[in-house]
Amino acid sequence: MKFLKITTAALALTMTLAIGNLATAQTMAKKEKTVMVGGAAMYPSKNIVENAVNSKDHTTLVAAVKAAGLVETLESKGPFTVFAPTNEAFAKLPAGTVDMLVKPENKAMLTKILTYHVVPGKISAKDLWMWTKKNGGKYMAKTVQGEELTFWTKGKDLYVTDMKNNSAKITIADVNQSNGVIHVIDTVLMP
Repeated sequence: MKFLKITTAALALTMTLAIGNLATAQTMAKKEKTVMVGGAAMYPSKNIVENAVNSKDHTTLVAAVKAAGLVETLESKGPFTVFAPTNEAFAKLPAGTVDMLVKPENKAMLTKILTYHVVPGKISAKDLWMWTKKNGGKYMAKTVQGEELTFWTKGKDLYVTDMKNNSAKITIADVNQSNGVIHVIDTVLMP
């Protein structure tokens, strides 16, 4: 009988803790303004890497960031504005490009491409719209890699163009992170 009371008490405590943990997670999600990316909630309290690894639409980008050795950088304080190409964006590249880039001997080239997708500071879509309008329809920003990206608008959409004149549409804007912001794009940018 004593064993049954202890087991019942342990079960009640376990259920209370489980319900408490679920309530805490739900409360956290309600308090934080999350954005869904790749089927996962992106939490503003998590850093760029902690969120990106949960997006099923960014597995290629995450693998590339790991291959380039940029995980620690993108987990750091920042702030960074990352223009994050989706798996579909990487699939638009010529066949074999991604496999070639993630090889150890091509780490410098991969790093150059990935850091071309990062602008120092935290820049919102609202900022980009305002600066584009203020500057006659275009705004240029210097990337961590060192070259510039050009931002422009068409209708209600915001675009970014690389140095090779490839344009990417920002499909999901303002995915806030603890160390910056992510804007999801539909094309890989090339320096």
